[in-house]
Amino acid sequence: MGNTLNILFICNKSPWPPHEGGPIAMNNLIEGVLGAGHNVKVLAINTSKYNVDPKDIPDYYKKQTDIELIDIDLSIKTFPAFLNLFTGKSYHVERFISDNFRNKLRKVLSKQNFDIVQIETLFMSPYINTIREYSSASIVLRAHNIEHLIWKRVASITRNPIKKAYLKHLATTLENYEMGVLNKYDGIIPISEKDADFFISKSNKPVQTISFGIVPDKLTDSIAVKTEHALFHIGSMNWIPNQEGISWFLEYVWPYINKEFPDLKLYLAGREMPDKLKKLNQDNVEVVGEVSNAYEFIKSKAILIAPLFSGSGIRIKIIESMALSKAVISTTIGAEGISYTNGKNIMIADDAESFIKAIKELVNDKNKCNMIGNNARALILQEHDNAKLVEWLIGFYCKIIDDKL
Repeated sequence: MGNTLNILFICNKSPWPPHEGGPIAMNNLIEGVLGAGHNVKVLAINTSKYNVDPKDIPDYYKKQTDIELIDIDLSIKTFPAFLNLFTGKSYHVERFISDNFRNKLRKVLSKQNFDIVQIETLFMSPYINTIREYSSASIVLRAHNIEHLIWKRVASITRNPIKKAYLKHLATTLENYEMGVLNKYDGIIPISEKDADFFISKSNKPVQTISFGIVPDKLTDSIAVKTEHALFHIGSMNWIPNQEGISWFLEYVWPYINKEFPDLKLYLAGREMPDKLKKLNQDNVEVVGEVSNAYEFIKSKAILIAPLFSGSGIRIKIIESMALSKAVISTTIGAEGISYTNGKNIMIADDAESFIKAIKELVNDKNKCNMIGNNARALILQEHDNAKLVEWLIGFYCKIIDDKL
């Protein structure tokens, strides 16, 4: 094996444009691997939820990644979803199985030799057998989350009994699939140490944590933005944990904060803002929706709130906000995967009372707010530098390839 690796990334959505968590995480690794001098090919699903016109992908990106997108309809269909209740299979995973994608994968693997095939998210695991058939490459799973855990947590906080039962079913079938497929990989790359502990306990494969990386050059102040001493939330709003967290915050925290600080504003930003929030009519809450420049938006506000009670992995918008020197108030679940010190570089609040207390503290004490933001930036630049993470990733690839020889 030479020093230059040939790596195929199989993605559950297009890494370009990097406009939400998953694509940002995938793109940062892809660009980092390219920057380290390795060869990359990207094969990605194009979905209605994150639809990309190939013409919009920049020429330089196409040239570097030879990216190809395959259309798959991932919309939830009532009748197939109902029938799935009787199959024991994971409906989450079944939706990603496509003859068109498999045929394209066969062509790519027949035409080109790869050292590594990196499968982004558990949902692309049904293609392992095709890869084994047409390639001798080592296959690694980039686990953005422990997928079934998200749905277990969502089910646990769902009140409607019928919805709760269905979500439990989805979580169970997804867990069964996840546990059954892990040992088919040659290696697993989780995004947080907590997730790594889980994969080490449930598989007999090498596990290496590679967190979300920040590219420091992208954080430079290209535009001077005045910072408003206000609260903000930013994240993809088609992700259930974000929706539930914001609904909880608006019901149990905001009324008390708004009463105490009648001039304080809360800004809600993110793709796929639900109609319920678009029509929201609460004092001093501004629903911004999708923003053209996330970094510019983050820079313009002082305090990020991240009230997350489900989900796993790592929250990219928290890391980006910390890297941009913002004070963050998050739940313990929201801050998973970050080696924080509560009260020094982040504020942890797991209930309404703690959230209210943390907000009051940061609104009343701008010096503390700035201190936490500055400490947050130092922590992220030290532990989440993309170039360092890519070095570890390449080292892990080489170890897996050597183990196979």
